[in-house]
Parts: sequence; structure tokens; C-alpha cells
Amino acid sequence: MLTKILATKLYIPAPRPGAVSRARLIDQLNAGKHGKLTLISAPAGFGKTTLITAWLANNEHEAAWLSLEEGDNDVVRFLIYIVAALQTVEPEIGVDILNLLESPQPPLIDSLLTPLLNQLAAIPHEFVLVLDDYHVLDSHEIDRALAFLIDNQPPQMHLVITTREDPRLPLARLRVRGQLSEIRAADLRF
Repeated sequence: MLTKILATKLYIPAPRPGAVSRARLIDQLNAGKHGKLTLISAPAGFGKTTLITAWLANNEHEAAWLSLEEGDNDVVRFLIYIVAALQTVEPEIGVDILNLLESPQPPLIDSLLTPLLNQLAAIPHEFVLVLDDYHVLDSHEIDRALAFLIDNQPPQMHLVITTREDPRLPLARLRVRGQLSEIRAADLRF
């Protein structure tokens, strides 16, 4: 793994001991994994991360995890971390893309997304990619790149985003197409 990657950002948090079982929400997550995106959007303290870690602990699919922070607002850094997270599921994913991203003059991000998607399409099993705390990002370039990935992601991939506010992604289009599952503050309230 690259030395500039903080490996702990890729660790799936352990489920909280004594956490209240949320069977209805777990069922909703299971139903939503057949679409492209599950959006868990609620204010701080509503248990977004707790819910998703409990779901992953009982999920039969492999999962890649990325805990986001404000420093990830750079699109190159964001993609490096996305590839590193995906490598926890499939170690050979994006090796060539990482080399290009680390070059002194990285190529245009758009030119890297298609090869990455083609490599993801070759993964022979279902997997989940979780982007935790997406609200800390404020980059239109990252939003554009992620929208392209969502629009073109292979059927064996499911994306989960936890956030305190709705991201600038084509949520309405995904909702209309039945490709978006949403868990909101009202759902998370006890």
C-alpha cells in the first residue's frame, strides 16, 4: 500500500457493543443494495455510521470503506483513497491508475475513471463501497467524478454514502430510476 495512505481511514469501524438492533433499517439496507446508491443522510449523532457498520457486520458481501475528512477535497487525493479502499476488496484494482495519479503531472481525472470502471466491472463478486462523512467534501470536481462513477458503476457494486447533508449528485434521477435507497433522519429516530 502507498505510504501516503492513512490505512486507518480504510478500516470498517467495529460494531458498537450494546447498540440497539435496527432490524427495519437493516432490511431497508438489504433491499436497497440492488440499486446503485444508498444515501444515509441525517445530522450528527443520529447513528449513521453505527447503522452501516452493524449492517456490514451481518452482510455476506465484501465491503470497502473510506472515512472521509476535509483534507480529501483534492480530487487526486480522493481518487487515490477510493482506489486504496477498493484494493481492500480486490488488491489488483487500479494499480496502474495509482501510478498515474502519483506522477508529477497526473492526467485528467476523466481519463482515469473509465479504466477504473472497467476494472471494477471485472470483479466477479458483489461488493459494497462505503464513503463515510461525505459532507466534509466541498469539491464540484469530486462530485462530478463520483456522479460519473455512479452512473456507470457495474451491477455487482453498491455505493453507500453517509452524510449530514445531501451531496451534489444526481439524486433525483437515481430516485426516479429506482436506483436510490434513502435513509433519513426520520428513519433513524427512535
